[in-house]
Amino acid sequence: MQGVVTRTEGNPTAGIVLMCVGVASLSANDALAKFLVSDYSPLQILFLRNVIALPFAILLTLKMGGAGALRSRRPAAHLVRGVLWIGATLLFFTSFIYLDLAEATALIFVAPLFITAISAAFLKERVGPRRWLAVCVGFVGVLIVIRPGASAFQPASMLPVLTAFLYALLMFSARWVDARESVWTMLLYLTGASAFLSAFIVPFVWVPVQPGDLWYFAAIALFGTAGMTMMTQAFRLAPAAIVAPMDYTAIVWATAFGWLIWAEVPDRAAFYGAGVIIASGLYVIWRERRVDLSQG
Repeated sequence: MQGVVTRTEGNPTAGIVLMCVGVASLSANDALAKFLVSDYSPLQILFLRNVIALPFAILLTLKMGGAGALRSRRPAAHLVRGVLWIGATLLFFTSFIYLDLAEATALIFVAPLFITAISAAFLKERVGPRRWLAVCVGFVGVLIVIRPGASAFQPASMLPVLTAFLYALLMFSARWVDARESVWTMLLYLTGASAFLSAFIVPFVWVPVQPGDLWYFAAIALFGTAGMTMMTQAFRLAPAAIVAPMDYTAIVWATAFGWLIWAEVPDRAAFYGAGVIIASGLYVIWRERRVDLSQG
């Protein structure tokens, strides 16, 4: 689920491989964040991740887009996107304090459903009854996972859902960026804006970083940047309908990391709910692809 990207050449196999490896990298990023959040504020983790990643993002942008890609024609749009990205990341990282990694990951998969709903409500895009039905079914899956009214319900379960909503807004905010700017410029400014904006708040939550934890912060920056880069390239090499479903392999990685590191085992309801959410998201992706083909 990336922003606006430009296809360069067709190579579906490479796109699928890059997407899968990118998803695995971002899942490792999330696992590291969950490990660190017990000792550091989510805001401090976000700030250090972006500060460490920023030089690599600059080098990557120079290599892929040239010096011109370092300039933006609409920097204000990137600042707004930075606010959305900070909000989404803080909510998601905070959910790790209370939720299993797999449960938080499953709930964030409602983002495609939010994107569909927002496109109909605010952009006046036509959404057919079958896609609306898929959206409703997906939110039923959310209810299965969070179980409101049950003894197992945790208010923190709403944090990944709110994360998904902000992520959907972030995807739509790509329309505010000048169409001539490359995806590498967007990634660079998203990293830079997040580092810049969070710098004003992080002193209020800062705690000294233990020397042994520096490696974890370096790793989270590495996995986060590598994951976003590989997923971006995947969408450039193959149609979204082919690579986007690979995003759901994150639930496998989240379950594996949760079990190996924290001995977390999602209960049956969480698995059922995740299955409903994923099935609904896949159907929305498939239907949007069908609509695009019919209109193309």
